[in-house]
Amino acid sequence: MTSGGDAPGMNAAIRSVVRTCAYYDRECVGIYRGYQGLIEADFITLGPRNVKNIINKGGTILKSARSKEFRTKEGREKAYNSLKKEGIDGLVVIGGDGSFTGGVVFNQEYNFPVIGIPGTIDNDIYGTTHTLGYDTALNTTIEAIDKIRDTASSHNRLFFVEVMGRDAGFIALNAGIGAGAEEILIPEEDLGLERMLESLKRSRRKGKLSSIVVVAEGEKTGKSIFELADYVETNMPDYEVRVSVLGHMQRGGSPSCFDRVLACRMGVKAVELLLEGKTNLMVGLINNEIEATDLEKAIKGHHEINRELLRVSDIMSI
Repeated sequence: MTSGGDAPGMNAAIRSVVRTCAYYDRECVGIYRGYQGLIEADFITLGPRNVKNIINKGGTILKSARSKEFRTKEGREKAYNSLKKEGIDGLVVIGGDGSFTGGVVFNQEYNFPVIGIPGTIDNDIYGTTHTLGYDTALNTTIEAIDKIRDTASSHNRLFFVEVMGRDAGFIALNAGIGAGAEEILIPEEDLGLERMLESLKRSRRKGKLSSIVVVAEGEKTGKSIFELADYVETNMPDYEVRVSVLGHMQRGGSPSCFDRVLACRMGVKAVELLLEGKTNLMVGLINNEIEATDLEKAIKGHHEINRELLRVSDIMSI
């Protein structure tokens, strides 16, 4: 099943799980709408032909939803009864830390085998260098910022571009460097209004007539990206300031080749772990190998921002 926010590559992971089950002569059942569908027994039997032509599609054919009912003991009991009635022996959860938390609690209460596949564009899961959808979201963001820069340069404007990343700045930092942003604001680093303003003034003195500032949505330098824009416009009246919020377009679109291959590898490993009798693990990419990490550790661990990239960002904005 897929749960939480959708991410490009989820369909490729579904396809991989289904076809790996078929390869090992095991029946695979898809669960619609995440944990809510699990409670309501919204199931469909999936074979190799059911998942043809979906490796290139964004979103998730199994749909996704957040379930308040699953957070209750009564809801989880309904879910367990649904699984046992259907004769299901193991669960592959494709999602983020919230989805994995549900899986851990379910495993603790019913000793039901659960394997996680990390699917979130934020890349904020411990135990993998890349989550499904992250690479695609980066490429989508880069393409959008490149287009914004065209108009910024044409009109000597300063653009604040907000990207996704409520608690993590991975998209902002990497896309900012890749798109040549003058400043990058992320939750992990408190730049401060005055330091940001001084940096933009320094760029202006060096002859930069247009600038791009990439802001992660969870960044707290200002109350909002619009407050940041107003502050700069007030203190630097020479700049014509504009704001662009990329929003959910970053979640959509056809997954990149990297995400498709990663999904295939993760799906195979997830099924094989279940067949080996393993549980409460998450599959992830570490040193270009698919490894298993304890699911609780994946939830509680912290995926650190790359300090070297922060240093590179400072040098590139000179």
